Amino acid sequence: MKKEHLFSITKKDFTVQAFRGSGPGGQHRNKTDSAIRIIHSASGAVGESQTDRSQYRNKRLALQRLVASKKFKIWITRIVWEITSGKTIEQRVEESMVNKNLRVDVKDENGIWVKDGEKT
Repeated sequence: MKKEHLFSITKKDFTVQAFRGSGPGGQHRNKTDSAIRIIHSASGAVGESQTDRSQYRNKRLALQRLVASKKFKIWITRIVWEITSGKTIEQRVEESMVNKNLRVDVKDENGIWVKDGEKT
């Protein structure tokens, strides 16, 4: 089966924040912003790493953690489903809101619930 490119995620889709890591580490840890937090705003997923002294390696770890997060996986699944089916969740709900799928009940003058348009 041939693979098809559905969509791309670029650097613009993420917010990368560098900060000083917490915990023991002495002078090096107190002077460098080697800890990294990556946020994917569309899904709300966050990946963070401060385990390494290298900002580059922390960035790789943070991105791996973000991609492995449950929020990001749910977002990816939703996007792929929308692309392959051609409809968003909102569009599917709108299509389902037709008269044959709805039942409207109202109270009559005696306070009894009846189907809209019926008389008791």
